[in-house]
Amino acid sequence: MDAAGRLVIPREIRREAGLEPGVPLEVRWREGVVEIEPLPLAVTLRREGRLLVASPSDAVGTLGTRTVERARARIRGRTGRR
Repeated sequence: MDAAGRLVIPREIRREAGLEPGVPLEVRWREGVVEIEPLPLAVTLRREGRLLVASPSDAVGTLGTRTVERARARIRGRTGRR
């Protein structure tokens, strides 16, 4: 942390957490631990036929291949499927 109170998050941690410049963060203090987490994306729900589809409320960038593959790997790890 610098004298102005700014905190630098190492690049590898930012990559693994999917933190991009401009992403709003929530910072909390809980039981002696500082937690930093991206704010959830605001969405609106709409029906498309029998499906309920979530669409971002604000404009968002396109997901990159790395982000999609990281999410797929996490999902596979939780369900045990390979």
